[in-house]
Amino acid sequence: MDAFELSGLAARQAASGRPYLEFLTVTDLSVGLYVLAAGQPDLQQPHTEDEVYYVVSGRAKISVGDEVRDVVPGSIVFVATGVPHRFHDITEDLTLFVAFGPAEGSRASG
Repeated sequence: MDAFELSGLAARQAASGRPYLEFLTVTDLSVGLYVLAAGQPDLQQPHTEDEVYYVVSGRAKISVGDEVRDVVPGSIVFVATGVPHRFHDITEDLTLFVAFGPAEGSRASG
């Protein structure tokens, strides 16, 4: 069994100096913790895998394609493969669980 505690993951992510910490990877799934500070830009590009975001804490807006919506703790957002998306107008530090199916980067070419 692999089991994780949010506090431990948050500490690892902070120590990494990067906004994203992938903490579980298997053939058909990867899961990570993504943290963006209030006002910080989200610089991600569309992915080659489907993904689901779960908002652990914070408040922001997310644009997915041409749609925009608010996200708050408990929000769950699905983003299909290749669809442009980003978080913006981050008013409270944003902590997100991110799941990719299949594992992130597994469909990338080159």
